[in-house]
Amino acid sequence: MKKSVFAVLAVLLLAALFVGGVSAEKVIAGVDDLEGAKIGVQQGTTGDIYATDYEGDEAGTVIARYLKGADAVQALKTNKIDCVIIDNLPAESFVAKNPDLMILEEEFTVEEYAIALKKNSALTAKINDALAKLKADGTLDQIIENYIGEDDVKGTMPYIKKDVERPNGKLIMATNAYFPPYEYYSGGDIVGIDADIAQAICDELGYELEIKDMEFDAIIPAIESGKADFGAAGMTVTEDRLKNVDFTDSYATAKQVIIVKNPEAAASPAPILGLLAGLGVAALALRRL
Repeated sequence: MKKSVFAVLAVLLLAALFVGGVSAEKVIAGVDDLEGAKIGVQQGTTGDIYATDYEGDEAGTVIARYLKGADAVQALKTNKIDCVIIDNLPAESFVAKNPDLMILEEEFTVEEYAIALKKNSALTAKINDALAKLKADGTLDQIIENYIGEDDVKGTMPYIKKDVERPNGKLIMATNAYFPPYEYYSGGDIVGIDADIAQAICDELGYELEIKDMEFDAIIPAIESGKADFGAAGMTVTEDRLKNVDFTDSYATAKQVIIVKNPEAAASPAPILGLLAGLGVAALALRRL
């Protein structure tokens, strides 16, 4: 009988520890803790490129690649990975919706975003000229502030498509529309910082704009094949990408950050209280033996 009660106590104690959030998963407190971790990234992104440096190291670091950043975040929430490396603005969006997650204070790396175009395209210089004008007149800052500014500014000054002549035809922009606030779906339309900047560029240059959503890894091949005229998707200039495409001047600075479980996220007290009650009953039974 005593053995049975002890067994019940042991099971209840283990369950209480599990529900209370105690686990053997690796604790990530900074960049130095990434070795030996299971790191989630969005496939083909800058986070993937930088995290790959850890892959196959002696510590046994594993890189788990997902087609969408949201899938990596979900894997973190279900304990399939130890952390997610992703751009800071999408990270802030994900964490705002998931209070059980947090962004580490130490950033993983700092990067510059630019627009990708076909090698030796005459369009590169034209877009650079348009970007310079949009920076000078404050349009670029206004677009960015509308999405990531202070609360009293955010959403109050959306970019409005200009009523101008568009004699130069249409430009097709390739993107991956699951990267808020740079590109995401709203009411069936692709919106965000990159979408607005692309529209402002087309307004300046006299083009119509069409935005095509695709997997991130498909953007550069689409540009190379001519299926898209340019790519704007929170894309960082890297040596590997420069082998296949050219980039415009930078239009935004971003950071790669690390998302982890929030240790201060309170677990629901109900299941824990129930388990404690069960422990009490088992303890009383043990006293009567």
